[in-house]
Amino acid sequence: MNPRNGYDIEDLQPGMSGSVSKTVTEADIVLFAGISTDVNPVHIDESYAVTTPFGGRIAHGILSAGFISAVLANKLPGPGTIYLGQTLRFKAPVRPGDTVTATVTVKEVIVGKRRCILDTVCTVDGKVVIEGEATMLCTSSAAA
Repeated sequence: MNPRNGYDIEDLQPGMSGSVSKTVTEADIVLFAGISTDVNPVHIDESYAVTTPFGGRIAHGILSAGFISAVLANKLPGPGTIYLGQTLRFKAPVRPGDTVTATVTVKEVIVGKRRCILDTVCTVDGKVVIEGEATMLCTSSAAA
């Protein structure tokens, strides 16, 4: 581990995983709309949202995807690493009050380039709502 309690590239092995869970609140959705300027009525206007195929308000997809970033930054590979890329496939909506669990799993470690590739998934009550893959630039004990 590095001095910030993140995993160095030399510490990573395929199959390692980490998770965080967060319940999406009304406040989260309103604050995210304000910060991102994404004020799509499907997120903030229940009377409109009930007329959509979702039948009610949903959280911003990128808000939920942000929980993946939290795992990568805080747990695995953790502090000191840099996000290089992310693919996302949105599979189901997240609603206010849902608890999202974001999990990342090391898929590949490329020590010479200090890169790792991780499978990423968000679930609500065991149902996949987002899936994808992240690429990270990792710290290295050899570079210290």
